[in-house]
Amino acid sequence: MHVYDAVVIGAGQAGLSASFHLRRLGIDHVVLDANPTPGGAWQHRWDSLSMDDVHGVADLPDSPAPGRGRDRANNVIPGWFGDYERAHALPVVRPVRVDRVDKAGDLLVVRAGERSWTTRTLINATGTWTRPFVPSYPGAETFLGEQLHTVDYPGPEHFVGKRVLVVGGGASAVQFLGELAPLTDVVWVTRRPPVWRQEWGEHAGRDAITLVQQRVAAGLPPASVVSVTGLGLRPQEQEAARLGVYDARRPMFARIEPDGVRWADGSFEAVDVILWATGFRPAVTHLAPLHLRSPLGGIALESIGKDVQTAVTAVADRRVQLVGYGPSASTIGGNRAGRAAATAVRRYLGVGYGDPTHQARESAAAG
Repeated sequence: MHVYDAVVIGAGQAGLSASFHLRRLGIDHVVLDANPTPGGAWQHRWDSLSMDDVHGVADLPDSPAPGRGRDRANNVIPGWFGDYERAHALPVVRPVRVDRVDKAGDLLVVRAGERSWTTRTLINATGTWTRPFVPSYPGAETFLGEQLHTVDYPGPEHFVGKRVLVVGGGASAVQFLGELAPLTDVVWVTRRPPVWRQEWGEHAGRDAITLVQQRVAAGLPPASVVSVTGLGLRPQEQEAARLGVYDARRPMFARIEPDGVRWADGSFEAVDVILWATGFRPAVTHLAPLHLRSPLGGIALESIGKDVQTAVTAVADRRVQLVGYGPSASTIGGNRAGRAAATAVRRYLGVGYGDPTHQARESAAAG
């Protein structure tokens, strides 16, 4: 039985960053990815999402991110990830869909069907894309039209000639409205009035991430960064703004009926499609056997430095690092967290820069 020093689950931005730094440190590891091809969640994004439309992609270690343009993000970024895996000889195994992680004394066993990997430490980089959240509303099962979530979004052309109810108060809802309002009839609903930011800067972003980190440190479920930063409109959403769609936002409906929704005042709104832009939850159910959750429902993480995006170590089990969770749930945050996770693994294993074992591994990794 081979015992790895680390197993990384997920080969998105955070997982690739973690693998790069593990390899640089000479730490024996494997990366398990559920997708059949490189690209993480990016390969599943809708075709109309161009590189001009994405909210930002950070560099990978030793590899600058692709530039802006009208090329499809679901082609450009997976291609970049694949090139990166090959260029750095990262040990990615796919497709492997991890079912659970069990404790085995001082070791951890990562299971995927009948296959398993035994390891001293774990870096979880599974993100959120596989856990779309759709709230429960009375009558949802009776609706005769389409109900789609962000993960199902087929592009704006699909909705031409249909009346679309967009549900959600985050960046995805704003982006969908920007695409759909110039083409078809839309109605926007949110639970709370949207908060629009007037300006954005490095300090504002860092303050927002700090608030998310404080929730995670306390063991609360992570909140999205946009929930504390507020929303902004980009140039491609200005036509929808001119049409007044963002000003006509309505509070949530009381129930769903076969042909639309019923408002709390009893009035009815006929719609053909309900588009749930209601976000995601962390994909961490496979970690349940490790009992990492606090009584408050989240996984408490501690930081190894002053950077809030390095809060990666599970307080309940320091063998486990979570990247792309809470304050590191962004491409730049995932990069920083990947490096922090590799450093935390090295510290847990007791492998230092002056250690002969580390030097031998680093030499072998360098080829």
